[in-house]
Amino acid sequence: MSVGRLPSEADDKESKRARRMATPLVGFLDEDKLGTLQPHNDALVVTLRIGGYDVKRVLINQGSAVEVMYPDLYKGLKLKPKDLTAYDSPLVSFEGKTITPKGMIRLPIQTDSDVVEVDFIVVDAYSPYTAIVTKLWLHALGAMSSTLY
Repeated sequence: MSVGRLPSEADDKESKRARRMATPLVGFLDEDKLGTLQPHNDALVVTLRIGGYDVKRVLINQGSAVEVMYPDLYKGLKLKPKDLTAYDSPLVSFEGKTITPKGMIRLPIQTDSDVVEVDFIVVDAYSPYTAIVTKLWLHALGAMSSTLY
C-alpha cells in the first residue's frame, strides 16, 4: 500500500505549509495485487483505531444504515452493559433476521490525525467482522471508499 499526497494546482501565493497539509491519498500499487484474483469486487475490510485500539476486520459498508459492533469487539474493549445507552429499534441482519440490540455506545474512530465520534449499535450476533462502519462515518471524514481504486 502506498500513501501519497493529492496533487494541488500550482499557485505561487500558496504557502509551503499549506502544500504540506494536503489531504493524504491512500492507494495500491500493481505489486499489491499479486496473489489476488482480478478483477474483483471484494468487500472493503480495514483496520481502524477505535476507542484507542487498533481493530481489525472492520467492514466499510455504504449500504448499512447504522454502525454496528459485534461481540468480539465489545468483549475486546472490555465494555460492560452499564457502558451502553438504550437503543430499542430492532435491526435486520444480512440474512434477513431481526436482531434486538444490546444498546448503543459512542466511541472515537481515529484516522491519521482526524477523530470522529461514532455511535455504535451493539448486537449479540455472529459476524466475521468486528464492526461495520457506514457512509455516515465516511461523510464525517470527507472521504469515500472504492474497491476499484
